[in-house]
Order: sequence, then C-alpha cells, then structure tokens
Amino acid sequence: MSIIRGISGIRGIVGETLTYEIVGIHSRAFSIIQKSGGILLARDSRSHGDELLKSAIKSLHKSGRKVLDCGIIPTPTAQFLVEKHQLAGGIVITASHNPSEWNGMKFIDSDGCFLDANKNTQLFQIADEDNFAEEFTSGEAIDFTSEVNEHIQHTINLSAIDSNKIRERKFKVVVDSVNGAASKVLPKLLSKLNCEVIPMHCELDGKFPRGAEPLPENLAELSNAVIQNGADVGFATDPDGDRLAVVDENGNPLGEEYTLTICADGFLAQNRIKQPLVTNLSTTMALDKIAEKYKTNVTRSAVGEINVVNLMKELNSPLGGEGNGGVILPESHYGRDSLVGCAMFLNRMAQTNETVSKIFESMPQFTMVKTRIQLDELNPEIAIKNIADEFYNVEQNTVDGLKLIWADRWVHIRKSNTEPIIRIYAEAPTKELALKLVDKIKSIIN
Repeated sequence: MSIIRGISGIRGIVGETLTYEIVGIHSRAFSIIQKSGGILLARDSRSHGDELLKSAIKSLHKSGRKVLDCGIIPTPTAQFLVEKHQLAGGIVITASHNPSEWNGMKFIDSDGCFLDANKNTQLFQIADEDNFAEEFTSGEAIDFTSEVNEHIQHTINLSAIDSNKIRERKFKVVVDSVNGAASKVLPKLLSKLNCEVIPMHCELDGKFPRGAEPLPENLAELSNAVIQNGADVGFATDPDGDRLAVVDENGNPLGEEYTLTICADGFLAQNRIKQPLVTNLSTTMALDKIAEKYKTNVTRSAVGEINVVNLMKELNSPLGGEGNGGVILPESHYGRDSLVGCAMFLNRMAQTNETVSKIFESMPQFTMVKTRIQLDELNPEIAIKNIADEFYNVEQNTVDGLKLIWADRWVHIRKSNTEPIIRIYAEAPTKELALKLVDKIKSIIN
C-alpha cells in the first residue's frame, strides 16, 4: 500500500508509507505554491507527531519561511489562526480519525480553508518531481502556542450563541477528547461558559483509549461517566478536534449525524435565513426536515470538507457541515470545528428546559448504517456502474460516486478520500430498511 493522497491531504502508516522524508518533501512543495509570509505548523497528539513536525519545520526553513509553531492544537484552531493572522498557510500533522499508527498532513490555504482539488494536485506534482535545490536559508521559528486562546474567546463571542444564557444554566459536561488535540482547549472553552467540566481522556499523550472516531460503539466509557456524574451532556471529539459527537443525560449516544442537525435547529430558531444550509451527500436527511421546518432548504456537495466549504461560499450559506459530527459556521471560520459545535449545541440546550434526550426525540428520526468494503482487487468504477445499471429506475446523483434516492431513504456508494476502501452509507426510517439497502448493494458488488 502506498501513501494516500487526496482532497484531505496525505495519510499513511508511520515508518512504512509515511516517512520524515515524505513530510519534508510535501512541506517544501507546499511552501512553493503558497504566497509569501509565515506558515503555521501544528499537530495532533500522536507520539510520532513531534518528530514529523520537526521534519516539516526543517524543510520550511530550507525554503526561508517563517514558521509559527503552535505545537498540539485542534485542526480548526489552526485554520482559525491562519485566517485571523493573514498567514501564507498552515500545515497540520494529523491523520484525523485514523488509528494511532497512522499520521498525515492537512494543508491550509491562506484563507484558512483546506487546499482545493487544483492546488492539491499542483502540490502533489511538485512533491513528485522532488528536485528541490538543497539550499539552506535563514528561516525563523516563532512559538505560537498561546494564540489558541484567541480561538476560544472568539467562539464565546459568536453572535450565533447566547453565551450569557449558557452561563446561567451551569451545565454539567463530561468531555472525552480521546487524549487528542482538543484535550485542553475544549475543557477550557466549556469552563469559560460556566460549565462544570468533567474531563475524561484529556491527556495530550496520543494514546487513544478508544476507537479514534467518536462513533457510538466507541463511547461506552463516556456514556457511563455521564450517568455516574449526573451530567447534562457528554461531548466526544476525534484526535484532531474537528468532529463532535454527543451523549445525552441517560448515556445514550445520539449518533454523530445529529450533531449538525441539532445545532442547525438551534441556529434556525433564532436566525431566520433565506440562504440554504450546505452539507454533503452522505449526511442525514433529518437536516432537510429541520430546514423545511424553518422554511429554508439544504444543498449538497461532494464529500470532503473543502467541497462543502466551496459550496457554502458560492451560496453565501450561514451554516453547514458534515454528518460525521462536523459543524461549519462561517462567522467563526470555514472549517469543521468541535469548539463551535459544542458552543452551538449548548446554545440549543439553553433555548429551552428540555433535556438532551427530549431535544433528540423532537428531531426527525432516521437510522443510518455505515459500512465499508476493502478495495483490494475491486475496481470501484465498475462496481458503481453495475449498481447504477441495477437501479436504473431510481433517482441517481453522481456528483460523488453514486447516490440512490427515494422519498424516505437513500444509499450512497463512493470511494473514500482517506482510506483504500469503498464506503456504503444508507439511511431509512428503520435500521432494518437501511440494512436491506446495504445488503443489496453488497450483493451487486460481490
């Protein structure tokens, strides 16, 4: 297996497909395509991240770049700081939700957004040429770790949330940051919102005590902690802190699809808008039902944060995100952000006296099934064509793989941007119906 490169940057297994040399080469290539100015560097908490970060710093110094070293901070904090300080760009050493043996690089453009497809292609082409002159210049390194507080304070001051109303409620919150990049930042934000914070797995040691993705099956400890502490809510993030999952007061995970849905419900309740919400093709149709409730609609992009962001910009959308727990609020910055997600979720909680379980029950109810098939010798293009032929009489969307759409259910089949797999997502009013769709798709592929 080779290193994985795509719209989300690069990822690989450290020491096998991802090496210090590869990080250095891609850092130099990134410097070449970016405008003049400083480049922010950050990482998540993985044990090998420090040495990989040093490799990136060394490479950027060869390019004569000023490097602003943030150390371990959430990816959304890095995005926020790049835009706020008008930097040339940023690199985050992270493999996001991949297991601990993985690492990678996310590339942030000067506007705080990830590189688009064209700039990614340009970066990869330059990296592949690998003919950089071995010239050492006087690059400068600056400690930028304290600037994380700017992101926290900006989030508290967002007009999309009523921070005073949140403070009045004095919510008790359990936080599980999987010992990742949000381990210190998120509890600090919640404390400033007058929450009683019970941190769990909030050490920056990179030892993931559960599955890296904040999926329901990985949140048993958080669920127990919420019950044992009589907490109002539990929040869980992934290792680089851009995704947020929620557990209710009874210890029941809501499913990451409902993070954006409930945040949108709170946002639309106090902000009547004409512009559409934006999400990707794999996100729950519950979001569409919430939008209809407030007389607006949802427009969908291909999967990938930058695809959602570009469509949000095009449509001037005030809120968007992805069903993996990613909330994007342009008032903060154009990127998935667990800090913003937490603040917006607490804002929805503060709007009524309902418990989180009651809020969830008031949402449109659908069940999603997510599965995957290893590529191996499988040709994804042929597999998708066979499925399309089988369902020739069903509404089809081919913007990103293939999505088959019915009035109350859908199934989306696409090649992953970050792993050598085909993802199959299906949603329906019941789990049984969603599984039936998945089984039918698998039978065609196999």
